[in-house]
Amino acid sequence: MITVSGSNFPWREGMTVADLLKEIDDSQPCAVVRINDTYVSQMNFENTVIPDDSEVFLIPMIAGG
Repeated sequence: MITVSGSNFPWREGMTVADLLKEIDDSQPCAVVRINDTYVSQMNFENTVIPDDSEVFLIPMIAGG
């Protein structure tokens, strides 16, 4: 089990950030994901495996000026 932005979510062996984002029904694209104390950029989502019992925070893209 992992915690995703405060909610429990089922974990499976080998789950990557990209896998998680495909399974979550979230319409806001993420620029960065924080896994425990590590920040992962979008270009590393496919290769970053999420460990069991992790806290994951989805950080959306924000436009500004």
